[in-house]
Amino acid sequence: MRNTKEKWLSFLLVSPSILAVAIFVYGFIGWTTRVSFTAWKGMIPDYSFVGLKNYIELFVNNQRFQIDIRNTAIFTVIFVFGTLLLGLITALLLDQGLKGEGFFRSLFIFPMAISYIVTGVVWRWLMNPAQGSRLSGLNLLFHSLHLDFLNSLYTATPEWGMAFIAIPAIWQLSGYTMAMYLAGLRAIPDELREAARVDGASEFEIFRYIILPLLRPVTLSAMIILGHMSLKTFDLVIAVAGKQLALDMPSINMWQTTFDAHLYGSGAAISILLLVSTAVLIIPYLIFSLRKEGQQ
Repeated sequence: MRNTKEKWLSFLLVSPSILAVAIFVYGFIGWTTRVSFTAWKGMIPDYSFVGLKNYIELFVNNQRFQIDIRNTAIFTVIFVFGTLLLGLITALLLDQGLKGEGFFRSLFIFPMAISYIVTGVVWRWLMNPAQGSRLSGLNLLFHSLHLDFLNSLYTATPEWGMAFIAIPAIWQLSGYTMAMYLAGLRAIPDELREAARVDGASEFEIFRYIILPLLRPVTLSAMIILGHMSLKTFDLVIAVAGKQLALDMPSINMWQTTFDAHLYGSGAAISILLLVSTAVLIIPYLIFSLRKEGQQ
């Protein structure tokens, strides 16, 4: 009897959260999915069913969405690879027992506490393409170092623009991957390294054949988390580049299509595609993690 009461009490305590998630998360997902199959254009709702028309038009007739896919691919590859590499390097340095490790660890993690908007405003000044007497930021630095050929390289092509926009994201999230890698390094028994040294392995061989393989779960987790974050990037690009078609992203396209152009059906279709692409990354990882915990 007592156990039954405790179960009901536990359920009542969490029921507001369950209700809120059901309405404001899954309810809105369901509503957005429904709108994506409609012909809703303009301020007056139109729930006429059009099937997959909105989705087909995005891939066939919408050149902007194709630019979004290209930009997202460029941003994701550079952002994920750069963040993993910088995080691994800083973790390896901190794992050497440097003096003042706690200070440097906090220093690397601190950028995570800054919002993308603040980061974007700072980097917008750094990447200001102004020339002549109005030189500032990176252009001024390049000019001072007599590297004028690098001036405004980030505005030369859309590809270079997306690559440079990934830099502030790398700076901001590398501390996160550093913390993950550092925890993974500290979990590797020293006995493995000592045994390898006794067998004549060099430090590079220890890193390649022992440390890196043992860090694969950390790398996989970081890649999935960073990958889904890159798909949802909105505020950083807006703060750095504004609403430029050449540097457009699906999230910006979704916002403008829905709330500026009032094409609610097409905007909902873009949002559902973003949701699905994120779920493709997250759900397999969650299943793998739960199975691994169950085996332990």
